Amino acid sequence: MPSAISLREVGTCRHLHLISERMTPIWDLANPQLRHLPVYEPGKPIEETAHQLEVDPDQVVKLASNENPLGPSPKAIAAMRAALENAHLYPDGGGCYLREAIATKLGVEPENIILGNGSNEVIEFLAHAFVNRGDDVLTSAHAFICYKLIAALFGARTIETGAPDFVPNLNELLGAITPKTRLIFIANPNNPTGILVAKDKIDNFIASVPANIVIVVDEAYFELLDDPPDMLRYVRESRNLVVLRTFSKVHGLASLRVGYGVAPCGLIEVLQKTRQPFNVNGVAQTGALAALRDDEHQRRTKELIDAGRAYLEEQFTEMKLRFVASAANFVMVNVHDGASVFKKLLAEKIIVRPLGGYDLPEWVRISVGTMEQNKKCIAALKKVLS
Repeated sequence: MPSAISLREVGTCRHLHLISERMTPIWDLANPQLRHLPVYEPGKPIEETAHQLEVDPDQVVKLASNENPLGPSPKAIAAMRAALENAHLYPDGGGCYLREAIATKLGVEPENIILGNGSNEVIEFLAHAFVNRGDDVLTSAHAFICYKLIAALFGARTIETGAPDFVPNLNELLGAITPKTRLIFIANPNNPTGILVAKDKIDNFIASVPANIVIVVDEAYFELLDDPPDMLRYVRESRNLVVLRTFSKVHGLASLRVGYGVAPCGLIEVLQKTRQPFNVNGVAQTGALAALRDDEHQRRTKELIDAGRAYLEEQFTEMKLRFVASAANFVMVNVHDGASVFKKLLAEKIIVRPLGGYDLPEWVRISVGTMEQNKKCIAALKKVLS
C-alpha cells in the first residue's frame, strides 16, 4: 500500500497537471509584438569572460562598450562617496540641481531638460508619448539598435533607409515619411559606424521634415567632436526636436545610467508625464553634477580618445583592413568574420563587439582604450588574423 507521502505527491502531480491543462500558454496572454522581439545584447562583461577563461579580471581588456578608459571624474567619485551618507533618502524627483546645471552649460532653461535612467529611457519616454500600435518610426540602416527595439516594443513599424558607405541617405529618409510617421531617429555620430553627418546635410534635412513629426538627434558622443553641429538652436526655435545626451561616455559614468533630453518646454512637459517617480537615483545625480563641472577630466578624455582612435586607424591601414573613419570613441573594422574573430580575441583576453546584430557580420567594433590596451588589442588582432 502506498505511503501517505507518496499519495500526497501523486495528488499534487495530478492537481498541477489538471491546472496546466486549463491554463492558457503565457505567450498567448502576452502582447504579441514581444514574442519575436530580440533582447538587446550588451558587450560581454569582464567578470563573465574572466570566469570562463579562469583568469583574474584585471587580465581582461574590454573594448566592447565604448566606455571611458580613464573612468569617472575624480570629483564625481568624491561627490558620490559623500552622497552615500544619504542613501536612505529618496532622490530629488525632478533632478532640480542637475537640470539647472545642464541648462546653464547649454544656454537653455531647466524646463528644456528631462533626465533619464540613461538616454535610453528618454527614448522610451518618446515612444510612450507619441507612438501607438501601427505607427511608423524612421531611422537609417545600421543605426543604434535600440531605436528599432523600442518601436517594436510599442507595436510600431521601423522603416530603415539606406546608408551607402555607411552614411545615412537623408533624402531617402525624407522619402520614406508616411502619414503614420511619428518619430525620426538620427544618431550623430552614429553607433556602431562612427559616421558624423555633415552640418549642412542635417540642417537641410530638418528643414524638410513636416512639423508634426518629432525628430530625435542622438548625440551620445557630442563632447568628443571638434566642430559639432548646433542642434540646440532648433530647441531654442521651438522645433519639435529632441537632442539626446549622456553621462556614460565622456564623463565615464556608464554604470550610473544617467542621461538627458533637451527639447522645447512644451515637448518636455509631455515627456514628463511619461516619467516614473525618482527615475534617476540620487547618487547618480550627484556624480553627474560633479562630472559636468570637471572640465579637466573631459579634456583629458578627449585627448586620450583622439590619440587612441588615430592609433587604431593607423594600425588598421597598415594591416590592410577596411575600416570606417570614426568621429566617436570606437572604430568599426572589417575582419571578414566578426563572430569568429570575436571568439578568438576572447581567448586572448580581449573583448570587442561583433556586429552581426546590425547586419554587419564581417565587422567588429573596437572601443578606444588606454594606449596600453589599444596596443594589446592590435597585437592580439594580428595574431588571430595570421
